[in-house]
Amino acid sequence: MKRILLSAVAAAVLSVTSAFAADMPVKAKPPMPEPSPWDWAFGGALMTDYNFRGISQSAKGSSGTVYSETRYNATSNFQLYFGQQTWAVALPTRPSCECDIYAGIRPTVGPLSFDLGAIYYWYPKEQQQFIDPTGTLVTSALRPGGTILTLRDTDFWEAYGKVTYDVIKDKFAVGANVYYSPSWLKSGASGTYASVTAKFTGPEFKLGLAGIDTLGWYVSGEVGRYWLGTATNFQPFFAPFNLPDYTTWNVGLAFTHKVFTFDIRYYDTDLSRANCFILTSDPKGIINGNGQSSWCGQTVIGALKFDLTAMTNLK
Repeated sequence: MKRILLSAVAAAVLSVTSAFAADMPVKAKPPMPEPSPWDWAFGGALMTDYNFRGISQSAKGSSGTVYSETRYNATSNFQLYFGQQTWAVALPTRPSCECDIYAGIRPTVGPLSFDLGAIYYWYPKEQQQFIDPTGTLVTSALRPGGTILTLRDTDFWEAYGKVTYDVIKDKFAVGANVYYSPSWLKSGASGTYASVTAKFTGPEFKLGLAGIDTLGWYVSGEVGRYWLGTATNFQPFFAPFNLPDYTTWNVGLAFTHKVFTFDIRYYDTDLSRANCFILTSDPKGIINGNGQSSWCGQTVIGALKFDLTAMTNLK
């Protein structure tokens, strides 16, 4: 009888407890916070040469760069951005760096990604170069009869438009780019650069070496044409003269692992050494007394890069 009574009491207690539990309100989970529209990208690279549109900016020597870019994602298909990038250079005017400041917008429409903006190339602490009557390179015109080799200030700006078409999502893309400056290197000559690009991204493959499990890879290339106008800012040393147009191209293979990329790339142009000297004022051309430069010829460049974004890599 005792067992029957205890079982009845237990059943009654459980029934009441269940009723109370059913009547208790369930706490709702707090809503997930909306992701911030702001993001920050930053990175850098070490390179065996800094090549800009087919022409070395580091005298065929090693270089490095760092960049920082603030982004605002107004919608999932429309981004505004502002950034700055600093490059180590070895140019005739001996600036402390090439410091780029840029801003623009990046709309996306289906498989088309656009990039519209402007960039300012700043070369701080430049020194104007002259050639004295003995053929010696000097940084002032105090010696009688000195001839100008470079301008005092070569800062300039460009407007640009780019578009990329994702032919096969995350596998194959093609693109087109146009840049325009009213005064290339502040020479007074207009400069228009247009190029087409292509990129094929292959499947990752297993490596299993030195802690690297898998590697991504891609092949990419570019063919571009630079149309340059008439330089008018070298007077009274030189009358206005036409700058040479040229074609440049590059192709390379890159390997990726997490935030790192190793890129090895071949560059070339159709510029002669004499025309290369006209565009670069390469001091070695003067020292050798032949007015020629090798900064525009065939070269292979290796680069180790890293790129991160706050929303993806710093969570």
